Amino acid sequence: MSDYFYEPNKGHGLPHNPFKAIVAPRPIGWISTIDKQGRVNLAPYSFFNAFAESPPVIGFCTSGERKDSCNNADETGEFVANFCGADLAQEMNITSASVAPGVDEMKLAGLAATASTLVKPPRVTNAIAALECKLISTTQLTDSKGKLINTWLTLGEVVGVHINNAFLKDGIFDTAAARPLGRCGYQGDYVEVNTLFEMFRPKDYVAK
Repeated sequence: MSDYFYEPNKGHGLPHNPFKAIVAPRPIGWISTIDKQGRVNLAPYSFFNAFAESPPVIGFCTSGERKDSCNNADETGEFVANFCGADLAQEMNITSASVAPGVDEMKLAGLAATASTLVKPPRVTNAIAALECKLISTTQLTDSKGKLINTWLTLGEVVGVHINNAFLKDGIFDTAAARPLGRCGYQGDYVEVNTLFEMFRPKDYVAK
C-alpha cells in the first residue's frame, strides 16, 4: 500500500495542513479561569487531554501567543475544564471569539455560571461535566532542537469533579447520551460522540 509522505518543516504540499485532521477527534477543553481582578474568562481548546489517572492530571495548550486562559491559570493557580455536549455547540463556538481581556465570555454566550467547590473560577452550569483543577505547571514548549516555540502547555491536577446527573445511569457516565464534542481538524469540522462499542483488553495473552 502506497502512502503520502512529507516533512512538516518542508511543507505538506496539500490544499490544507492534514495534521489536525489526522490527530482526531480531539476532546475540547472548555477552560474557565479568572484573572487577579476576579474577571471571568471562558475559552475552548482542542489541544487538550488527560495525561495521568492517579492523581488525575489534565492539560491544554495555547498557540501563537499566550492566551488569557494560560495567563490567568498561571497567575491564580486554578482553572476549570468544562465539557461541552452537542446541545451547547453554538455557545462553545461563541466563546472562541477573540475579545478584549476582561470580557466575560460566559455572559457573551448567554451561559449560566455556577460557583465551583474548591477553586475560584466558576463552571458552566449546563456542562456535561466539569473538572476543578489546581495548577501544576505552565511550560513553553520547544522543538526537537531545543528552540522555543509559540506554544504553552498548562497542566493541572484535578481536585474536584462535577457530573451532570442527567448523564449518570446506574452509576456509569453515559458518554453516548452526553454527546461530547470533538474537533476533527479542518476549519469548522467537529464531531459528536453518540455511539459506543465494547472491546476488552486480553487478560491472558501468550505470544506465539
